[in-house]
Amino acid sequence: MDASEKLRIIKRNVQEIVTEEELLTLLNEKEMPVVYLGNAITGRPHIGYFAWVVKLYDFLRAGLKVKLLLADLHGSMDNCPWELLDKRYEYYSAVIPEMLRAVGAPMNNLEIVKGSKLQMNNEYFHDLLKMSTLASVHDAKKASSEVVKQSDSPKLSGLIYPLMQALDEQYLNVDIQYGGVDQRKILMFAREYLPKLNYRSRIEIMTPMIPGLADKKMSASNESSKIDVLDSEEEVNRKISKAVCAEGVLEDNSIMALAKYVIMPLKEDRGEALLIERPDKYGGNLEYFGYELLEKDFVEKTVHPMDLKNSVAKELNRLLHPIREALKDKKDILDQAY
Repeated sequence: MDASEKLRIIKRNVQEIVTEEELLTLLNEKEMPVVYLGNAITGRPHIGYFAWVVKLYDFLRAGLKVKLLLADLHGSMDNCPWELLDKRYEYYSAVIPEMLRAVGAPMNNLEIVKGSKLQMNNEYFHDLLKMSTLASVHDAKKASSEVVKQSDSPKLSGLIYPLMQALDEQYLNVDIQYGGVDQRKILMFAREYLPKLNYRSRIEIMTPMIPGLADKKMSASNESSKIDVLDSEEEVNRKISKAVCAEGVLEDNSIMALAKYVIMPLKEDRGEALLIERPDKYGGNLEYFGYELLEKDFVEKTVHPMDLKNSVAKELNRLLHPIREALKDKKDILDQAY
């Protein structure tokens, strides 16, 4: 696979690359670049996570090595109780690999790293203190503003959070950091501050967020906005049926976003069609082999929201079924973590 083909796969459904020129140079010069995603172990994993799981699948298909940082210490800085960190790390360690397997990701070049194991050493701490003497309170607060939960009496940890995320790039020895577009300020903070410690800046890749089912953000803390990866088939169907999906409207539409960023990429790679079942009196079934035509028909109101919801619910349940099966005997881990 040449660099241009790798770039094509990497760019699928990507909102921004800083910078694409640097990325193309990297792909031409390095046989197996390394990309990492950091995920703080806070709320229970939900279907919104599939957006980045599918992106990791893309990176692995493109021949990159993927490092997934399960950031327990970052979780503590975003309101996870300290006494639950190990249990939540255990839960994430069980769930996330099953999500990757569910989308068909090749696992041989995937490495899962525990945050505290990486970060609890003298060199890291020295660099953290050094960066704290260079970064202003304003810059650190701005960087974390869309990621760390804000309050009227913010904790100091919210300022430390972006410094550690920047240093993770160096100590994981990666070429690329990947995150949702909500991470942009932190990623740009890393681009600015790593060179001040005489470390090279990395390439930053961002993808859009999937809106919540009931509001603009899919959040682990808002039950009505998300579907847990261990929700039953009946619960998935119920939540999808109640999700906001105005006819012909794409903005803040979680159902269409799930189709675009999760379901259709997998369908397209497998050469499969998305089937939307309709009674003959409404024109009969529809098949879509690509997202673009589905979006066109939805905007033009050829596809009714309820028919789309039924189809999306079936596809999500297909994805979630093997995860439920793999974890059905690990309920104790979930109970202890949450």
